[in-house]
Amino acid sequence: MKLEGKKIGFALTGSFCTFKKVIEELKEIKKEKADIVPIMSFNSYHLDTKFGKAEEFIKEIKEITEKEEIIHTIQGAEPIGPKRLTDIMVIAPCSGNTIAKLANGITDSPVLMAAKSHLRNNNPVVLAISTNDGLSGSAENIGKLLNRTNYFFVPFKQDNPITKPRSLVADFKYLIPTIEKALDREQIEPILL
Repeated sequence: MKLEGKKIGFALTGSFCTFKKVIEELKEIKKEKADIVPIMSFNSYHLDTKFGKAEEFIKEIKEITEKEEIIHTIQGAEPIGPKRLTDIMVIAPCSGNTIAKLANGITDSPVLMAAKSHLRNNNPVVLAISTNDGLSGSAENIGKLLNRTNYFFVPFKQDNPITKPRSLVADFKYLIPTIEKALDREQIEPILL
């Protein structure tokens, strides 16, 4: 088990339609005996949507990770780097908003602060993108991050080329293999499915 004992920061942002898939993968990561540090953006921690209630997601994530608290404030995320709380950071789902802010150095949410703090130790960040504008407004920012050190992408594809022709989504079944490769500083291939 390559993830056994690894300290994995696992951050969720507001692409709520993928939460159920992401949580299933979180369970698989826990089965690998990783030490998971759960992190949620302001929106993912507070908003109820047609995909589920925030309180229910929070309860489930706490149960899976066996943590009493989820980091959900900027102040809570800041010590991640100085205290070396994580070996790798996963942002899944990683919304277009988060991609834009990562690409442009904006740190105004718990997830963004967690990534910034984590990166100070030159550790890998895995992005599992999920955005309706991946082939339009977010394309430039995805390109920026593809060319940056320490960022690794879960392979992704068009979500639904017919009804959402610019939408991109990670194939979450590749999350663990991407994490394993990223720990070795390698990008899993192919990135585009």
